[in-house]
Amino acid sequence: MSSPALSGLYNIVIMEQYLELGKINNTHGLRGEVKFEYWCDGVDYLKQLKRVYLDSAGEKGLTLLSVRPQKNIAILKFAEITTIEQAQELKNKVLYCNRDDAEIDDGAYYLADIIGCEVADSETGKSYGVITDVMNFGSCDIYEVKSESGNTLVPATPDIIVSIDTDNQKVSIKVMKGLFDED
Repeated sequence: MSSPALSGLYNIVIMEQYLELGKINNTHGLRGEVKFEYWCDGVDYLKQLKRVYLDSAGEKGLTLLSVRPQKNIAILKFAEITTIEQAQELKNKVLYCNRDDAEIDDGAYYLADIIGCEVADSETGKSYGVITDVMNFGSCDIYEVKSESGNTLVPATPDIIVSIDTDNQKVSIKVMKGLFDED
């Protein structure tokens, strides 16, 4: 249950149909391949896609012919891009996928779907605010939670996150001492 005082923070969030996959960093070779910094789970996720998009509306599509790993990036080849000159035009472009084109594991969720979720105490139901951003600095995801009293960073670790229900936009947490400034 959300606090009436926080009701102005909550918006109905419509799940985005087209999700960011990552960014094209550079060209690779002379035949139009590109180096791709992926923000998704990895190369296996990318391999299930047949089409990716250069815009968040799904209007500018590219046919994905191949995906292969190279260290911590992927090398992508598109049907429409056959020269290094064409590939150079894609540098620094963000690629998107249609969420309907990919499978994710049961119980898994897209990070974009967490934005807008209410964060509440799993025992008392007390609301602490709304997730406004998801960051990662290496060891785990960090949720930025906005409330009327300011922003709090919440580590998304198993000892804090009890459950995530993106359908109902709720994240239940076990509040640890010092996590939120309490009186």
